[in-house]
Amino acid sequence: MSNQGKLKITWLKSAIGYKKNQKATIAALGLKRLGQMIEHNDTPQVRGMVHTVRHLVKCEEVKR
Repeated sequence: MSNQGKLKITWLKSAIGYKKNQKATIAALGLKRLGQMIEHNDTPQVRGMVHTVRHLVKCEEVKR
């Protein structure tokens, strides 16, 4: 797992008016406030979560 990269995820748009599963995905990613930025390991599970809320977040790969 040491070769694994990181993803920097920033919450850009409010989840108000979107489906419950998208709000739950935002929370599961660990995002609590609009504008918050977090880093996660680059895994297929996290990529799938980001794909679910891709219209609400910005995702960048962190280069080491």
